[in-house]
Amino acid sequence: MAAAATAVQSAVSPRRRVPCWTGTPEVYFTKPIDNSRLVKVEDAGRSREMRQFSIALCCLFLLVMTYAWQHFKAIEYGYKIESLKTQRDGLAEANRALRLEEASLRDPERIDTLARRLGLQSPQAGQVIHMDATLPESGASVLASVVSVISAR
Repeated sequence: MAAAATAVQSAVSPRRRVPCWTGTPEVYFTKPIDNSRLVKVEDAGRSREMRQFSIALCCLFLLVMTYAWQHFKAIEYGYKIESLKTQRDGLAEANRALRLEEASLRDPERIDTLARRLGLQSPQAGQVIHMDATLPESGASVLASVVSVISAR
């Protein structure tokens, strides 16, 4: 009857068989290690090689940084030159515009028209004094000089 019960039970709920051995067992042993008596021996050749390598690496780093610095400065100076050229061209254009305006404002015909609108008349003989003629020809500088002005009223 017990065999019939297990057969019925296995037919009703099929169970997975679990193996009782899953692999090689791992066993760990602790082993005390005493390194207090060990002394590290300094290798002079290895130290010299590391020092030389470090110096060579520093020199290479400095060369690369110097090249990069020069390269970026050249680019920066290029931008500055272009901006100054643009500024120079703008100033030259403004200078040309101001010279044209000065020439148009100095036009004697325009000045005569404006003077007549304001009620001014042409100067009479003796009313005009040329400033260039009053300077002495000796080459000495003059601080002040007295010039007689003839007024016609």
